[in-house]
Amino acid sequence: MNIIKAENYKDMSQLAAQKLINQVNEKPDSVLGLATGSTPEGLYKEIIQAYKEGNVSFKDVTTFNLDEYVGLTKDNNQSYHYYMHHLLFDHIDINSGQANLPNGDASDLQEECSQYDNAIQQAGGVDIQILGIGLNGHIGFNEPGTPFSIQTHIVDLDESTRQANARFFDSIDNVPFQAITMGIDSIMQSKGIILLVSGSQKAEALAKLVNGPVTEDFPASILQEHANVTIIADQDALSELSE
Repeated sequence: MNIIKAENYKDMSQLAAQKLINQVNEKPDSVLGLATGSTPEGLYKEIIQAYKEGNVSFKDVTTFNLDEYVGLTKDNNQSYHYYMHHLLFDHIDINSGQANLPNGDASDLQEECSQYDNAIQQAGGVDIQILGIGLNGHIGFNEPGTPFSIQTHIVDLDESTRQANARFFDSIDNVPFQAITMGIDSIMQSKGIILLVSGSQKAEALAKLVNGPVTEDFPASILQEHANVTIIADQDALSELSE
């Protein structure tokens, strides 16, 4: 597990962007695993800027997002489809048919989960997966107690996760109770993982990830067993880690 110390959120975002840009420039048909939430927003701004400056092209790249809320249509402004297009896809040259997210409004959600894992495998697997970490250790929407062996699945969102995401909605009453998420096994099959961590509120979770036991009660702990994990964290997030 490689830990890169960033000065602040912007520095973290720039370091992560450069790693993705290097990956795409070295392998133009890379498969990237992407995340949502507030943590990767700076990363996406840096990627857009690099694209506008002519430093990278995404025309041959395929992407798979970690998750999507159940019950939200793609054009709902709280869906992750909307988020990804608004904050990244609409501003770069990626082929829209190669930008994949789970369909949370599918008529058969179980079939959607199976098809999503199959699509990742058919694309050759994820080269680099971007992750954040929840206060309770969730990665994607894999909440505490999720089996490490599970692949893409439907999850009931923990109340702490709904509370954390309520800031993106008019009220917590509008936050969905379920999501489709890549499973922990799906995530662990990625060839490389970049975990982004920013802010003092994530310091305890990061310390637990690095120093704690590997347990399904803290899903992110499984990353200790992946052969190619890079953590990019700012000083506040690293505050509870000893040298």
